[in-house]
Amino acid sequence: MKYDFDTIISRKNTNSVKWDIPQEKDIIPMWIADMDFKTADPIIKALEKRVQHGIFGYAGVPDEFYEAEVKWWLQRHNFKIEKEWIEVTTGVIPSLSAVVQAFTEPGDKVLIQSPVYNYFNSSITNNKCSIVLNELKYNGDFYEIDFKDFEEKAADEKVKIFILCNPHNPVGRVWSEDELKKLGDICIKHNVIVLVDEIHRDLVYRENKHIPFAAISESFLMNSITCTAPSKTFNIAGLKTSNIIVVNEEYRKKVNRSLNINETIEPNAFGIEALIAAYNEGEEWLEQLLDYLQGNRDYLISYINERIPKIKVVKPEATYLIWIDCKNIGISSKELSEKIFEKGNLRINDGRTYGEIGEGFIRINIACPRALLTEGLKRLEKAIKGIEIEML
Repeated sequence: MKYDFDTIISRKNTNSVKWDIPQEKDIIPMWIADMDFKTADPIIKALEKRVQHGIFGYAGVPDEFYEAEVKWWLQRHNFKIEKEWIEVTTGVIPSLSAVVQAFTEPGDKVLIQSPVYNYFNSSITNNKCSIVLNELKYNGDFYEIDFKDFEEKAADEKVKIFILCNPHNPVGRVWSEDELKKLGDICIKHNVIVLVDEIHRDLVYRENKHIPFAAISESFLMNSITCTAPSKTFNIAGLKTSNIIVVNEEYRKKVNRSLNINETIEPNAFGIEALIAAYNEGEEWLEQLLDYLQGNRDYLISYINERIPKIKVVKPEATYLIWIDCKNIGISSKELSEKIFEKGNLRINDGRTYGEIGEGFIRINIACPRALLTEGLKRLEKAIKGIEIEML
């Protein structure tokens, strides 16, 4: 069937974090990472069927859930996993926090690559560990890894875990197999566990290919823990269901223990049904979504190049989150994001949210109908032109 991604569906009065901020009635929110698209019909039908039953007691995880997860990994990413490797959880962030807790002691260190998803920081600091930064190198067009610095940081015996974001949020990189091999080899050399956030694995643009870190080699498989969920792919973040893939039996026991301590092992009853339907019947919707998102990405790049040349898009290889270089504007990203809000009635993300190296950048969510994206870009153009006039 042909899915409709063009119709604007109001999300007001749905308790939406994105849309239901009372004082922001005339604001277009293009910040938090959820989509303004209705999810796939098979998911909606599965949830409707579950609602019709009318009883919503404690829910166990059926074999169909694990089978759907196993099938999806093989079907979409050519990675054969086993049911026994899967730990079911309520979300990727609780999963990351549980893993950090399982493999560190207060005072240990965790390595991340900034700019990066800001909740990595809280997963580390909440466990009384220190953050070690391997800053990504921006060459004016895209980001690369500073491997020399990475190894120097990984060699610190206090560094116990490296959290890898692949595909990367916010810079949009899909790390190549060669890049992943270099990272993985360094971590094995220095006894650093690789904790992988692959939540954006399915949102990769056509010219690129996601490579699961754990699928590269047996040694990587045994030295890694992978977190993922259907939430970004199918716009079902509110259903609170995700999985951790842990092959190493010793690691898995520690992860399971930590998840139980934090009581994050019982997914939402509706989330169970949604994952099964998504992975068994949602691929057609996803394929059409990817085409639409790629059209949005290319439209945004063209619009900005033609009408707002003062800023520059870092063309993403994946995700619906666009990282934009605004250094030529000449003000801090905090002030810029505030002025975009005030002058354009548009909410975006300040680049410094993702680390100090994000200074001078903003992040914009393009997972919305084209008409809404167009209006958002018009507001961005208006705001930036207003800032330029103000600065004369």
